[in-house]
Amino acid sequence: MITETDQISQGLAQAAKQWPELADQRTLLLRKVIEIGLQAIELDESKNAQIRIAAVEKLAGSMDGIWPSNWKKELAEDWPE
Repeated sequence: MITETDQISQGLAQAAKQWPELADQRTLLLRKVIEIGLQAIELDESKNAQIRIAAVEKLAGSMDGIWPSNWKKELAEDWPE
């Protein structure tokens, strides 16, 4: 059960203009709005994942040479067995 606030009423009125075939079926109209909202969220998540992947790919390999070639040996010398 959803309380129909002014904002929800306005949103449903806008949605009824978008999908006039559902204008007299508020439950179906609300379902349609929720479906579209979920699709928008999924698209947003996908775009964010693509941005993160691009950032990682941009940095990949950019730190070659930061550690000296014998870093493992130097580190091992700091820790007695």
